Amino acid sequence: MSRMNVGPVRAFNMMREILGGFEEVGATREDFKNYRKKHNSSIGEYDAQMAVDHLMRKKEYMPNFSCEYITDDQNCLRGLFWADELGKKNYHIFGDVMSFDATYRSNKYSMVFVPFTGIDNHCSNVTFGAALLGSETTESYVWLLKCFLKAFIKQPQVVVTDQDPAMTKAIELVFKESRHRFCMWHIMNKLSIKVGVRLCNCTDFKKDICNIVWTDAISPEEFDARWKEIIVEHKLEDNNWLHDIFGKRESWIPAYYKDELLSGLMRTTSRSESENHFFGQLCNPRSTLVEFLSHYETAMESQRHTHRKNDHDTRFTNPELKSLWWLEAEAAKIFTRTTFLDIQQEMDMMRKLMCQTYYPVEDDFMKYHIKDWTQMTSKPFEVMFRQSDMTIYCECRRFESFGLFCRHIFYVLRQMDIREFPKKYVLRRWRRDVVPNSSNRNDDTIYVQALDDGGRVLMRDIMYANEYVLNKLSGNMAELSLYKEHVQSYMQKADNVDFVPPPPAKRDRFGELTGTSQNDRLPIRVPLGYKTKGSGSHKRIKSKQEEAIIKAGRKQKQCQNCLEFGHYSTTCPEPPQRNKGVETANEASVLSKTKKGKGAEAHPQSNTGGSSTRVLRSRVNKQ
Repeated sequence: MSRMNVGPVRAFNMMREILGGFEEVGATREDFKNYRKKHNSSIGEYDAQMAVDHLMRKKEYMPNFSCEYITDDQNCLRGLFWADELGKKNYHIFGDVMSFDATYRSNKYSMVFVPFTGIDNHCSNVTFGAALLGSETTESYVWLLKCFLKAFIKQPQVVVTDQDPAMTKAIELVFKESRHRFCMWHIMNKLSIKVGVRLCNCTDFKKDICNIVWTDAISPEEFDARWKEIIVEHKLEDNNWLHDIFGKRESWIPAYYKDELLSGLMRTTSRSESENHFFGQLCNPRSTLVEFLSHYETAMESQRHTHRKNDHDTRFTNPELKSLWWLEAEAAKIFTRTTFLDIQQEMDMMRKLMCQTYYPVEDDFMKYHIKDWTQMTSKPFEVMFRQSDMTIYCECRRFESFGLFCRHIFYVLRQMDIREFPKKYVLRRWRRDVVPNSSNRNDDTIYVQALDDGGRVLMRDIMYANEYVLNKLSGNMAELSLYKEHVQSYMQKADNVDFVPPPPAKRDRFGELTGTSQNDRLPIRVPLGYKTKGSGSHKRIKSKQEEAIIKAGRKQKQCQNCLEFGHYSTTCPEPPQRNKGVETANEASVLSKTKKGKGAEAHPQSNTGGSSTRVLRSRVNKQ
């Protein structure tokens, strides 16, 4: 339960419910707490060393597992990077567009967690590798990206991050062949703060900006012209922030990525934010590095189980078809379920299209002008089609951005009665069979059950030999049946073998739980003194806009001495002053009480009126 980030008290309550009562658990709540304390105390100062050893053993006995670490002059851990074989396989299939972002409060040492995230063939998040960094400097990110490039060899086509200057500089130095893209959401989220809330809410400025920023249906030249018109219209020529982001428009505006293949898959870091939330559910800011790695492996098991479930649903269930068109039925057999539903939606939108004109052009192409009635203000889309080699191209460039046909292309294919999906436009990353059935499985059980190095090597060889045989014989039912009988005969032999291992020591039991062990050499020390951007106060940082809203709704302090706001009379910088209005009211109150008490003797027309008034004034002053 600790692997699922379940604390000792909750684990005890869950065991009580599962087993049927307190007496069935076999331990008390205090025993659960003490066991957790002993577990953490057994790790102690060996935390960083045990975490590194755990990953380095995987590198030794798992094929294609990568692990790199770096320490400072005092032998304190500064960075740790790892990636397994399955992550590398996924990267070479789905690594065309990648995002990475730092998340905080994942361990007790304030090391930032940096997962590398992509999109698989089911449009779900897939993790290629991960790292822990002690600082967010350019040097740290340069080391991390070099480790990534050493493990994965190939650079991604597009890398999406926020506007972190250290990340930006590191990507320029290491990923020289990749195109760095800024997160659009982080930029547009600052718009109302930089130009003013009143301008965004009371005018059409924000609407006009969003219409040209978030669309990819305009050209770069058209974007530049309309941007300048909006700036001049709202008199924002002197706004330095708008001038700065316009100068960087090639790094975040979709109009400048129309020619970049599959660049439309990821325009923001929302995938990384979702991945950080996914890992955050299984991590906590008080966990050790050994516990964090255990939580990470649990999260990866969950992610890969979801991928296997999506593969199973695609292979063994049939989607509902909405038409009798040949291409719809063929697309259901080629693509994954999620991808097919997207294609089916585009096919369904063909009924809202109309071909205005079509005529032959050079190189045996036919040019079609397709009117989209869902976009009343847009001009007709041009589609070029050559039937001899099934070459087709649309002006909206949806295939270039996402790797999937648009509704305009489907409209032309249906008009031409095409009954076979063009093979050269079926990208490998969206196919249902791109990931073998044997992939997305966790091989960490080797290191839990094996007792020594020889056992680990032997079990690894047996596992991969078994997987190799199954893949080779997948189409031969007769040979598979013989292999099944052969394996089952050995299963019967295994049941007859009685082996009772000696009881392990307490340290060995803890090591078995964590998959780590201590050694007598000088250990790598835990990181100390590192302070990242997200490790300061546990309170959420409020923006200036939020602080202004809270301040406007709060009742202001008013000084009764100078009548100014923001302080009290006890802290007023001005000297005390007599308030004549209050003084007169107090005097009148005292005089009325005196009249009621003394009757005619206190009448102001008596001979003693002057002296009594002076006495009353002095009494009021004392009060």
